Amino acid sequence: MRAFCLALSALLLAGCETLTYYGQAAGGQLSLMSRAQPVEAVLADPATDAVLKERLALARQLRDFAVRELHLPDNGSYRSYAELGRPYALWNVVAAPEFSLAPLQSCFPVAGCVSYRGYYDKAAAERYASGLRAAGNDVVVFGVPAYSTLGWFDDPLLSTFIDYPEAELARLIFHELAHQLAYAKDDSTFNESFAVAVEREGLRRWLARQGRAAPPARKDEFAALIEETRKKLEALYRTHLAPEAMRQKKRAEMQVLRPWLAVLKGLEGQEPNNALLAAYATYADLVPAFEKMLAEAGGDLPAFYARVKALAALDPAQRKAALERASAPSNPDPS
Repeated sequence: MRAFCLALSALLLAGCETLTYYGQAAGGQLSLMSRAQPVEAVLADPATDAVLKERLALARQLRDFAVRELHLPDNGSYRSYAELGRPYALWNVVAAPEFSLAPLQSCFPVAGCVSYRGYYDKAAAERYASGLRAAGNDVVVFGVPAYSTLGWFDDPLLSTFIDYPEAELARLIFHELAHQLAYAKDDSTFNESFAVAVEREGLRRWLARQGRAAPPARKDEFAALIEETRKKLEALYRTHLAPEAMRQKKRAEMQVLRPWLAVLKGLEGQEPNNALLAAYATYADLVPAFEKMLAEAGGDLPAFYARVKALAALDPAQRKAALERASAPSNPDPS
């Protein structure tokens, strides 16, 4: 069983196809799970810090709300807590060609193809990123506070995010639980955009129960800026400019993003590039389509989830066509 778990965790996590990578993935997952303690035990321990107790109590309320009100999986995930002793659970590496916004893919027998590779050790992530840069790709390395094992393991609450503000903690728990509900193999954008749609609706309902409105999200400003920059670069990359002229125009378009990267958690010190834009697109491109589906379901989450699961079961071409139809305006202008 232990060998099976090790092999399975290696396949579920993003990474290269080498035994070294699989070894660090399996070892990292096993180490993380070995640190998990039931939330109730941590709360009952007199040595537990009062602030941590307050955060765990809030997380327990959010977890119960996720089952009761959002119809998310009722299992052992986020009912235990692990202190990791590092700022992030993983460091993800995303790469894209110099003149393309399409991320490079990594493919695995279980998880399928994903647009990132995750490392439990930042130095290892940076080493891998260096090789990608040397090959001429744009690369971004960023910290990840949590990830989903898609229900294969009981994912614990982690020290990397337990102290997040209430709204962000709610978003994260709802997002990661959504991954256990529906997963389309080889389609990172589908999976992440669906989870973002669920986290947004979940947060809205959580706050509404308390008579509160969702706080303004400064990240939405950044997302709008990212989208505007992507459109300009997509147009640029379709031109037939000489490479150096293309690079100069690309640098000019990227400059607008630079001030944001100095303050956004996990992206500090990063250079704006195609990989960064590709990473954001994974979490944003299909969110409007999913939110439209939820509205068409009258806010009925189980009905919405059923439709998403049906889409996830389609082959990629059918799913893409269905999502394009779902994204189309309800009453297109006949002109």
